[in-house]
Amino acid sequence: MVNRVVTGAHYGLRDWLVQRVTALVMAIFAVVVVAQLLCQPAFGYDTWSALFSGNLMRTFSLLFLLSLFYHAWIGVRDIVMDYVKPASIRLVIHVLVILALILYAIWSVQILWGM
Repeated sequence: MVNRVVTGAHYGLRDWLVQRVTALVMAIFAVVVVAQLLCQPAFGYDTWSALFSGNLMRTFSLLFLLSLFYHAWIGVRDIVMDYVKPASIRLVIHVLVILALILYAIWSVQILWGM
């Protein structure tokens, strides 16, 4: 009989589902943006400015970016947990990635709403 030693926080199914949902949000956003741009007669700064001037598109963009950051966190965390064995190095990488993703989220809000 094989004794299975379970360590960690048991993320499995929840993170699998979150990755699928965040990927779906990102795919829908990409389709909406491409469809909006294909419907425009000319492509330039005015097109981008008009596309992202409404609060609905800004909110959808922020949802896309937050989905991207969470999707990235799950992927990076899983790769680091699989391939980086020393716990101290793993902790440093996790902290650096978390800090970078939080800073990216703050920066995204500043860009989208001009704060």
